[in-house]
Amino acid sequence: MTVPAETAGRTAPPPARPRRTRAWLLTAGLLLALLALVPVAAGLGAYPVPAADVLGSVLHRAHLGGAAPDRVAESVLWNVRFPRIALALLVGASLGCAGALMQGVFGNPLAEPGVIGVSSGAAVGAVGAIAFGLDFLGMWTVPVFAFAAGLGTVLLVYVLSRSDGRTEVVTLILTGIAVNAFGGALIGLFLFFADTAAVNQITFWQLGSLAQATWPKVLAVLPCAALGLGIAPLYARRLDLLALGEGPARHLGVDVERLRLALVLVIALLTAAAVSVAGVIGFTGLVVPHLLRMAAGPGHRFLVPGSALLGALVLLAADLASRTLAAPAELPLGVLTALLGSPFFFWLLRRTRRRQGGWA
Repeated sequence: MTVPAETAGRTAPPPARPRRTRAWLLTAGLLLALLALVPVAAGLGAYPVPAADVLGSVLHRAHLGGAAPDRVAESVLWNVRFPRIALALLVGASLGCAGALMQGVFGNPLAEPGVIGVSSGAAVGAVGAIAFGLDFLGMWTVPVFAFAAGLGTVLLVYVLSRSDGRTEVVTLILTGIAVNAFGGALIGLFLFFADTAAVNQITFWQLGSLAQATWPKVLAVLPCAALGLGIAPLYARRLDLLALGEGPARHLGVDVERLRLALVLVIALLTAAAVSVAGVIGFTGLVVPHLLRMAAGPGHRFLVPGSALLGALVLLAADLASRTLAAPAELPLGVLTALLGSPFFFWLLRRTRRRQGGWA
């Protein structure tokens, strides 16, 4: 059989159905893993609660039968464990989804939400509020300052990186790096003038933790996370087109500049909300999308919502490890994610360099 000349040398694209099936299986697996891990996380800790009591308490609160455990266990579950679990799920989903969007917008698999300055800006707002003893909003002072500073920093980076009505990716990244450096200098200045108590609080906040989780904090993050996580999948198809390159994407009807602005704002919303209540938690937005991309391919229709699911699962597992591995002490969550994420990032750099035959 003769092969036509125009098809000679071409390889057939992989069939879409197996990839779709894999995506559905992964989604189901992630959901099942979350459902299994939540009662485990609720039961383990300084005051252990049996899984049967956890389930019984949830059913009792939902008026679906079941029986409430003793008063101490009930208080531990609903005033300590469940708020922390809910916050871990929201923060992890926000960071994972923001990482997938970031890598899609920049077309760079090594990008993560902190590149555009949102984490640094949020840290400056929080550290400034702590260092100067601001408390006119009560317990909300630090989260509000962190959220506002994070969003403001991203808008500043975006404005500074525009030229002739366009925003180049390289300029945006370099501007973000410069703003991150300036933010680090401001944090150092605030630490210099802060008293000992404020320095301790700032250090704890910068290491990242969910130890101060409460239902009000969950409700504060929920609208921002729900809005960002609801909007993000709507841009999946346009991100797939953008992966072809800016020129082809424009020819296919994508307004690249508007797409980039909208997604940068969504990334800022998700990341600033997460950082404002949990502190700086690195590498989640970098590692999570890569794991899914290696498992199910680069398609954003699965990658964006899948990164939210895996991000929630990873952060819940990391938080469980942070409060049980060194019990009764608690490891800082940001330190733990960095310890696990840094080797992965190093391996990823070497893998990418080897596949491309070097960077030059």
